Amino acid sequence: MIGKDARVPDTDQADHQPLELNLPRVQEANQSYASVSNRPVLSPRPAKRLCILTCMDARLDLFRALGLSPGDAHILRNAGGRASTDAIRSLVLSAHHLGTREFGVIHHTKCGLYQVSNQAIWDGVTDATGADASHIDFLPFDDLGASVRQDVDEIVGCGLLPADGVVWGATFDVDEGALTVVVPPTPLA
Repeated sequence: MIGKDARVPDTDQADHQPLELNLPRVQEANQSYASVSNRPVLSPRPAKRLCILTCMDARLDLFRALGLSPGDAHILRNAGGRASTDAIRSLVLSAHHLGTREFGVIHHTKCGLYQVSNQAIWDGVTDATGADASHIDFLPFDDLGASVRQDVDEIVGCGLLPADGVVWGATFDVDEGALTVVVPPTPLA
């Protein structure tokens, strides 16, 4: 399944349509949500002591795909689900301040960072804005499984997570909805 991947199209029909703000719909939905008085009171400490680093991709509904409920886990999201400095910062806070001890890295098929280069991204930013983004490493990748292993290694090697914790890595197939473990649970000690 790891090899089953395709590039994300560079443009989408919606990219050329006038922007229709979602804020009014979001506000209306929030008013309905806020009016419910029987919402459970949840702790900021995840009940399952689980923290997952994954991609910001809008197709990923990992709570549902992994059988989780609100309050069960921290889900950290960034472009590609990469173990960047900021992701490590969040993992460390999750562990030391909020008690998580199991850390998962989940990358997915058809990711926008798959088989692109920093140069292509930098050029796109410059073309669109005139600004230079070459100081940003967008952490693109050519091999889905290798990117998971690299990020698990980055997390294990950071030396900032509790010795009694574990980290694992997996891929998620956006077409099939299937999770495939690439790196089994690995002790942080």
